Amino acid sequence: MLAVLAPGQGAQKPGMLTPWLELPGAESFFRWAGAIADADLLTLGTTGDAEAIKDTAVTQPLVVAMSLFVARELGGLPGPVAHTPQAGRDVVIAGHSVGELTAAALAGVLSVEAAIALTAVRGRAMARACALTPTGMSAVLGGDPDELAAALERHGLTAANLNGGGQVVVAGPLEGLAALKAEPPAKARVLPLSVAGAFHTSYMAPAREELEGLVGGLRPADPSRLLLSNADGAAVGSGAEALSRLVSQVTSPVHFDACLTTLRELGVTAALELPPAGALAGLAKREWAKDGGVEVLALSGPADLDRARALIDAARGRPEATHQPDWRVVVSPVRGTVSPADVAEGTRLPAGTPLGRIRSRRGEADVTAGYDGVLAEWLVQDGDLVDAGDPLARLYPEVSA
Repeated sequence: MLAVLAPGQGAQKPGMLTPWLELPGAESFFRWAGAIADADLLTLGTTGDAEAIKDTAVTQPLVVAMSLFVARELGGLPGPVAHTPQAGRDVVIAGHSVGELTAAALAGVLSVEAAIALTAVRGRAMARACALTPTGMSAVLGGDPDELAAALERHGLTAANLNGGGQVVVAGPLEGLAALKAEPPAKARVLPLSVAGAFHTSYMAPAREELEGLVGGLRPADPSRLLLSNADGAAVGSGAEALSRLVSQVTSPVHFDACLTTLRELGVTAALELPPAGALAGLAKREWAKDGGVEVLALSGPADLDRARALIDAARGRPEATHQPDWRVVVSPVRGTVSPADVAEGTRLPAGTPLGRIRSRRGEADVTAGYDGVLAEWLVQDGDLVDAGDPLARLYPEVSA
C-alpha cells in the first residue's frame, strides 16, 4: 500500500515553485489557481521572499495548489479521475493541517477548484484571527513529555501539533514562546516556525466560526480513497464527516502522530510527500525507523517524478485496505474547564451535535461530534480540567448496512 502525504503551512520556502514551472501547463495552472484564490500565486511562489510567503492568507492556497498540481502530474490522483467506492483503495492519503484540504481533493471529497477556494477562505479567515493577538508557533524536538507539559502550562502555551518522530509544535503568545526558547526543557530544542499565528488553538475561533457559516454551501462526495484525519488518525467515513473535521481542525490539535501510527498498522510499504516536501517525509522516516522496508520519498523537484510514478504503479491493483476502528475519541480543542452537554450514553448523534463547551482563560470553545455515531461513554465530568487534545468522550462510528 502507498501513502500519499500532503504538507501544510510551514513547509513553504522562497522560490519553491520555480523548478516546477518547467513542466507543461504549470504556469497556466497557477494563474488559474490564483484566480480562484484571488491571489498572485505564481509571483508568490517564484519571487516572494520569506516574509511574503509567511502571509497566511496567500501561503495556504499556494501550498495546496502546489501539492495538487504535482499530484495531477503524477496521474490518477486528483484531476479528471473517475472516483468510485471500489477504486483507489490501494492508496491511503493523509494531510497535515491545511494539507487536509489537499487530501480531501485527492480522495474525491472536494473538487480541485473547491479545495483551492476553501483554502483561500480559510487562509484569509485565519490571517484575520492572527491579527487580533500577536501569537506564533515553535517546534520542540526531544525532551521529556511531562517536563514539556509543565513548561507549556507555565508559559500559557498549547501543544498544537503532535507530529510524531519526537516533534511537538507548540503555540501561543510570542512572549511565552520566547520564554520557552530561552529556558527549554532538558534535552529539548525549540525552533521558531515561520507562521503568522497560533494555529489549531482557541486563538483561531473567529476563523472556525467564519468557515462554519460557509461550508453548508458545499456538497462533498464520500471518499473514494482511504482518507485519514488529523483529529485521531482514523479513516473518514463520509464527505460530510470530512467537511466537519476540516472546520473543527482549525481550533483543534493536529495528531499527525496518530496518522503515522494508522499508516503503520495498515502495512504501508511506501510513502511519498507532495511538494513543498521534506517535513512530513522526515517525520515518517523517524517514526518508522525501526520498521524497516518502508520507502519514503520527498518530491523535491521534477527529477523525482519518475520514482514517484513507479511507486504509484507498484501500488495499483493490490487488495483494498480498510481501517474501521471500533470507536473514536472526541478531544478537547483547548485547555480549560469542561461542561459536557446533557446527552445520555447510548444516544445516536448526527455529525455536528453539540457535546459541550470548554471554558478557558481566553474564552469559550464549543465541542461537537465530528461524525455520525453513538455516544459510547463520557470520559469527563462537569467541571473537570482538561488540556487541548485530552479525550472527552468515546463514540461508536455509524456503519452503513
